[in-house]
Formats: sequence, C-alpha cells, structure tokens
Amino acid sequence: MDDSLDVSSTVERVKDVLYLDGNDDDVLLSSYVRAAFSFVHNAIGEDVNGFYEDTNVDSLVMMATVSLAATYFQNRLSLSDTQTFPIDLTVNSIIGQLRGIRNTFEEKGDSNEATDKPAQSSN
Repeated sequence: MDDSLDVSSTVERVKDVLYLDGNDDDVLLSSYVRAAFSFVHNAIGEDVNGFYEDTNVDSLVMMATVSLAATYFQNRLSLSDTQTFPIDLTVNSIIGQLRGIRNTFEEKGDSNEATDKPAQSSN
C-alpha cells in the first residue's frame, strides 16, 4: 500500500473491530493498516493474472489486513522479559487460503502447463 493511498475506510473497519470511538488513534491505526497490508501482500506474493482484482480475493485480503492491523494495535507494548511469538490464527488461515487461490491464478497463465493428452509423434 503506497503512502498516497487512502486507508481511512480500512481504519474505520479496524476501529469497529476494536470497539474504538473517536479519532485519537487514527494516525497510529493508519500506519498499522499500511504495515498489515504490506505484510499480507508479501506473504502471498505478487499479483498474477489479476489475482488481487478478484472480488473473493479482495475481501479475504481486506479481512486479513483488518485482523492483523487490530492485532498490531492490541499488542503495542511488550510487558515480558522473554520473547514470545504470537500466532494470529485468523491471518495465518486466510494467508494459507490466499496462497492456494493464487496458485490457481498462476496456473491459468501457464502456457507450458502439462496436459493429459498423449504426446504426438512427428513421423
């Protein structure tokens, strides 16, 4: 997500998830939305054959972005001496599904894809 993109509607969705009122945290939430969007896109991969324009994909990317941005907001402070590795099951499951869907999009454009047809002899 580039800095010029408007993330205000996504910030509003994150605020709804977090039950936040007011605009005091909008700047912070905007940065979390941008970071989450980048994370999700990097975890899935580059666009192939219009993958990110598909409406089903777009809604899953949005849900993963909102969930991860909310997680970033909720876990801003570390209160422990030991390092922990939180697992966001929502984001992980959505990213796994999106990777599978992306593979099918990638296969759509693969002109060298193997077929079930027998090889032709050139006699």
